[in-house]
Amino acid sequence: RSSDLCPLTGATLRKNQRDAHIREAILLYFSEDPISASIMKIHTFNKDREKVKLGTETMAKYLENIHNYPEEEKYRKIRMTNRVFQERISNLEGAQEFFQAVGFEKKTLPVPGQDAEEEFFVLKEEVLGKLSDLNQYRDNLLSAEPVRAMLDRNMQVLQPSTQASRFELPDDFYNLSVKEIEREQKLRSEAIERNSQLRTKAMREKDEQREMRKYNYTLLRIRLPDGHILQGTFYAREPVSTLVEFVRSALENDWLPFELLGPGGQKLEDERTLFSECGLVPSALLNFQWDPAVMEDIVAAGTSSITNVLKPELLANVQTFS
Repeated sequence: RSSDLCPLTGATLRKNQRDAHIREAILLYFSEDPISASIMKIHTFNKDREKVKLGTETMAKYLENIHNYPEEEKYRKIRMTNRVFQERISNLEGAQEFFQAVGFEKKTLPVPGQDAEEEFFVLKEEVLGKLSDLNQYRDNLLSAEPVRAMLDRNMQVLQPSTQASRFELPDDFYNLSVKEIEREQKLRSEAIERNSQLRTKAMREKDEQREMRKYNYTLLRIRLPDGHILQGTFYAREPVSTLVEFVRSALENDWLPFELLGPGGQKLEDERTLFSECGLVPSALLNFQWDPAVMEDIVAAGTSSITNVLKPELLANVQTFS
């Protein structure tokens, strides 16, 4: 059964716990790092991504003006009743906390030319000596993403049992029964009929992908040269690059290039391809091999061959399956 992890606390979460737990974790993070917490709050609590984009770009512009024109006092004050502020920022959860965390304070000031007072965010004087920090906060604000629960990969290392390794099939295993022959003929007839219809290759591929979209998760096993099998869980619509990163994180020599071969021995070339697009859903067994050119260089140099593929801490927790 698949589960998720909170990226802030590391807690394992059920689906109905995710949003509430992440929300609470972000609020608790304010005591540790209010700037990062406010940025996470802006990007996570506000679900309208266009609203977040427009709001954060406006906030970033305020900081950019201060950084570029520190001597201009007008840029160090933000009138909170300003139409742009009201429309783009005032209703953005986390925005006010962000301004206060980076060095603004709320002040009620007289409005020039009017017998009235209004609320402003005013930058503290001491912040002017840390303009590079202000610029970094601006970059962080613009580049941040919503905090989302991460899928628990549930990495496992499996080792076939001795009995499984020595398993031999009887001679008559390969002989088909009458029922099996009839079933095989029926399947072939159905396949011929489907393919005889006026359907293009693109149409058939589209049907296959529609079938794949029924699955949310996929269980992938990677057979290693030393006989171990590395297993992990992934979202069906994650790219192959996540599998490459997963495997690399388990290798003792993680700097060595390697290849992953899908069912049928086809090399997984395009790491941007989704698992659901390349037939790796709802489960698949792949083969791992070191880059052949690198292996040739190692042999030519007389270096000893690689014995342990995986990190020792993973090999210490090998599970046997039959």
